[in-house]
Amino acid sequence: MPLDNPAELLQRLIRIDTTTPPGNEGAAVGVVRDLLDDAGIAHRTVERTPGRPNLIARLPGRGQAPPFLMQAHIDVVPASPHGWRHPPFGGHLDEHGFVWGRGALDMKSGLVMMLAALLRLHARGERPAGDVLFAVLSDEEGGGEDGAAFLVADHPELFDGVCYAIGEFGGFTLTMAGHRFAPIQVAEKQICWLRLTIHGSGGHGSLALADGVSARLGRILQRLAKPVLPVHLTPVVAGMLDRIQAVLPAPVRPAVRLLRNPRTADRLLRVAGEQGRILAPMLRNTATPNLIRSGDKINVQPASATIELDGRVLPGFTADDLVAELRQLLAGELGPDAELEVVRFEPVPAQADLGLYDTLAGVLGDHLPGADPIPMLLPASTDGRHFAKLGIQTYGFTPMDLPADLHFTTLIHGVNERIPAASVDLGARCIETLLTRLP
Repeated sequence: MPLDNPAELLQRLIRIDTTTPPGNEGAAVGVVRDLLDDAGIAHRTVERTPGRPNLIARLPGRGQAPPFLMQAHIDVVPASPHGWRHPPFGGHLDEHGFVWGRGALDMKSGLVMMLAALLRLHARGERPAGDVLFAVLSDEEGGGEDGAAFLVADHPELFDGVCYAIGEFGGFTLTMAGHRFAPIQVAEKQICWLRLTIHGSGGHGSLALADGVSARLGRILQRLAKPVLPVHLTPVVAGMLDRIQAVLPAPVRPAVRLLRNPRTADRLLRVAGEQGRILAPMLRNTATPNLIRSGDKINVQPASATIELDGRVLPGFTADDLVAELRQLLAGELGPDAELEVVRFEPVPAQADLGLYDTLAGVLGDHLPGADPIPMLLPASTDGRHFAKLGIQTYGFTPMDLPADLHFTTLIHGVNERIPAASVDLGARCIETLLTRLP
């Protein structure tokens, strides 16, 4: 099945609900395990929590290069049925050739691409330069404690000698100013979760308090709703803009130059539509208020409120940098007794190792002609941050040929997540080619 039509396997995996929490990845990992068994590819399963296994397969190489890692998580985020055109766990293939469902992009399709490439290479009897490791991971959407973080901490020997890996996201087509690009993720932002607590006097629920906790909470949320933290140009994004500017038509190039200037970038991002929405978080630290708690009785104005923020910090910056930027943004609303604390910070290397970039770009050039490869900073975080602790550079490389009007960033973790079935096979062919070209 994965050899001839990998999209069918994607449909099958989408129909297995691996929502984190609780995950329950065992059945889906079992599907992969059975396919590897049928092919005669050796593998091992390890788990920290029962029912949340991680599978690591190894395809022996010729011993002429270091081992290479392909890593993909099999869990997904929750999906409310509201707003979906097709059930999120139905794996529906529509009349336009799209596979629908939670995980279609993030990242069961990428897992299928990697598995299909591995099986095809093995079926031909072809041995890559070095061993190829294929890791199917649990719990990425929950932080990786039962997945990549567990493997790196408790089983680092499984990845001895690995220098490079591929994972999510990258290689998808992106149209900007009428030109097609294929971003390759070479770096990602750092997780920095924060908790902001504000205090007040409270009071009777029937009274209006202009300076009460609820009013201040509203003003704080309004300020956080807009991307207003300072613009910073990191090396990866500077390199990306250089390559974009080099290939765009001359009339558009001045706009790219504006993005390189922190004083003019904001103005351009505001009028750039979907492209601005994609680029904005690559140019600044961000903090999104996703959990809000205030009050416990309807007739009592709260004396405190808590906001939990999903912070993402640019490589080379620290948690303290984000805290300082937020304090400046919210000055006048926090009050002297406000508490802004870092709950979790996971640093990543400030510099990316681009040693495999040209090889990846060459693969995309062969399979996606007319789409110029560019390096990309992922505004989110992946399991690559865990493998970085072992000195492994992960590249986002799950190639997809997407329609210009299909907004990749909007569909991930959103409703109506879907992927062209043809792109699943394209990605498998790209990765198969990559495995034959590994240095």
